[in-house]
Amino acid sequence: MDLEAGEHIIFQGHPSWRSILGFYLKGLALVVVAAAGAGVVTRVANDEVDTGLVTLVAIALLVVVLIAGYVKRMFTTYTITNHRLHIRRGIIARAVQQTLINRVQNVNTHQSVLQRMLQIGNVNFDTAAGDDYDFEFAGVADPGEVVDSVHKAQREADAPAPAGR
Repeated sequence: MDLEAGEHIIFQGHPSWRSILGFYLKGLALVVVAAAGAGVVTRVANDEVDTGLVTLVAIALLVVVLIAGYVKRMFTTYTITNHRLHIRRGIIARAVQQTLINRVQNVNTHQSVLQRMLQIGNVNFDTAAGDDYDFEFAGVADPGEVVDSVHKAQREADAPAPAGR
């Protein structure tokens, strides 16, 4: 993210590693189903299960799931500056969402029971632009820190410029 003149970062982060546990559990279920499918196929083809092939399929898919979860998390970046909110997602296909900090009208946090147990939450920002431009920092480790950062950014944006400028 390129900063404008006089702009500085107040908060920058990624979704918490705990926020992708659901992704990993679904991936693990996929690995088990694929390994079972490989076992059935080798059993039908060879009258016995090829444990080497089944193990190879399971390990390969497990590695893919682990890498995909890591990439999904690390290539989602949330930034709050004294001028704007910024969300960047993706490595190959990139999606960028941003709005001026003075357009943020409401900041809401949400934590499901599972998220409370994992100590993560979602922070929703309602903007003056309407529903199409709402922001969400999903799965952040400390939603309260994000809310405090937005309030700090809004105070800084509303503060009068120094006399020398």
